[in-house]
Amino acid sequence: MEYLQSIQKNDHSSHKASLSDLQTSISTLNPPVPYSTNSNSPSLSFSLSANPSSSNSVSSLLSLGEINKRNDLYQGLIDLDAQVKLVIVMVGLPARGKSYIVKKLKRYLSWLGLNVKIFNVGDRRRKLPSIPQNTLNHLSTPSLNHDIPATDEQYRHDSSFFDPNNAEASKRREDVAMNVLNEIIDYLHDGGQVAIHDATNSTISRRENILNKLQPETGIKTLFVESICNDPEIINKNILMKLKSPDYIGVDPKIAEADFRQRLKNYEAAYETLGSFEEAHYVQYLKIIDVGRKITTCNINGFLEGQCVFYLMNMNLEPRLIYLTRHGESIDNVYGKIGGDASLSESGKKFSRALAKFIESHQENFQKRVAEKRLENCATISNSFSNSTSSDSKLKLTRNTTPKSNQLEIWTSMLKRTIQTAKSFDSTKYKPKRFSVLNELYAGLCEGMTYQKIPKIYPREFADRTRDKLFTRYPGIHGESYVDVIHRLQYIIVELERIYNSVLIVTHRAVARTLLSYFLDINIEDMPHLNVPIGHVFVCEPKHFGNDFEVYKYDDSNDVFVKTSPDIIYP
Repeated sequence: MEYLQSIQKNDHSSHKASLSDLQTSISTLNPPVPYSTNSNSPSLSFSLSANPSSSNSVSSLLSLGEINKRNDLYQGLIDLDAQVKLVIVMVGLPARGKSYIVKKLKRYLSWLGLNVKIFNVGDRRRKLPSIPQNTLNHLSTPSLNHDIPATDEQYRHDSSFFDPNNAEASKRREDVAMNVLNEIIDYLHDGGQVAIHDATNSTISRRENILNKLQPETGIKTLFVESICNDPEIINKNILMKLKSPDYIGVDPKIAEADFRQRLKNYEAAYETLGSFEEAHYVQYLKIIDVGRKITTCNINGFLEGQCVFYLMNMNLEPRLIYLTRHGESIDNVYGKIGGDASLSESGKKFSRALAKFIESHQENFQKRVAEKRLENCATISNSFSNSTSSDSKLKLTRNTTPKSNQLEIWTSMLKRTIQTAKSFDSTKYKPKRFSVLNELYAGLCEGMTYQKIPKIYPREFADRTRDKLFTRYPGIHGESYVDVIHRLQYIIVELERIYNSVLIVTHRAVARTLLSYFLDINIEDMPHLNVPIGHVFVCEPKHFGNDFEVYKYDDSNDVFVKTSPDIIYP
């Protein structure tokens, strides 16, 4: 304990200086992230009403080797933070949304350019043979035959394996968690930047062991992220998904649910939330309650950690759709010119009118589907509270079945061709918002040229960009690369995660590619080559473990949109 406290104090004080330098260099470029570096008052708790700005952001989340070769604008910031390795340690009971948070955070940080990997302790645990049945007669759930492997390479473990009084099983689970931590350390030493330890980590003893294991590792910082969920609708949904895990393959659903609920009781008996222990040892942590309804932060004092907090404080699970489309055909498109601020062609205006009809119809059908689903959920939750008369239960029922506003928002860039594409929507119902960050990738000196003309005038720059479109900027002042587009779209992504409404984004090819790479978790190295032609609408529906994706193509001859294969985006 004394060793841990000493190390944490030294780390805390030494990092303050670098954080101060960092804040000075980016104060005009990054919105503030709530955190505290005052050791006398290390915690901050608040209910969320975040409204991130759309200012240009700076990120240290790029490969240092790549940036060094390119004399990047953000060199100083990257040098400051690029050597920092971060271990994100999840904390929470089963079925409380940890995996949801892990997958979203991994997707976001990877999109920003970090090398990120998830290390799931449960996957490793399932490779352990079960403890012999005859030693667990007083603990085991007889209905589950845990001597039969769940798969050829995995074993199932019933609720007795998670009983805190089961010393042998507890030791096995602890050993697995520490072995996974060893894998994390190796990964970070081999070039990884962020590793996520995905497990319950629900006791102070486990978390202290993790900290003691990581403290001797130079340059590795730790952020604990706890997910607390008291929402019965979310918990019940998560339990149903858990019943599909390898632990319950081939098991009767009723038996599986009974066993899993017993597992929850076993965890609850020994559960210790983040709090005074972590605060006393200057441990960075973030506590998320009911998927972002309330957030508590403590000692957040690193740039990467601040990015994680800023992103996670804007989550929500409301059903909504994100529509992405390029503007209708412009006059410059007709002549093959890039960039510029041309108006729509007659074909583009026709597309605009058809787009308004299609989106309104699609949204109407989506709203009906959402309303029907809410009625189903209302019935399910009512049944779960049928034997409860507490006012707290009734309050939760009311909160969980009350629909939130889900009006369609329309976002465009500041360029005429996107503004004109959105003009066919009913102006009494929709007020499109314009964002400069949604403008097309700026082509610098090549604005207004054709792709045939560029290599004749700028052959070296054209060759460089053909070889590396992700990092290579167009020549001239303010010429951009795809990495620059990621930087300026960072807060658009956070806003899309925050809002309850569906959104239609009318934008441009590079921006559409960049946004799709985030929502579909596509490697950013592949992002500049995605196929996003004019005349298509790309529809993303956020779900618990990813996004459903559909594509609709405009049929000019019949003036309608028809569903097509989502694989169209892959060249």
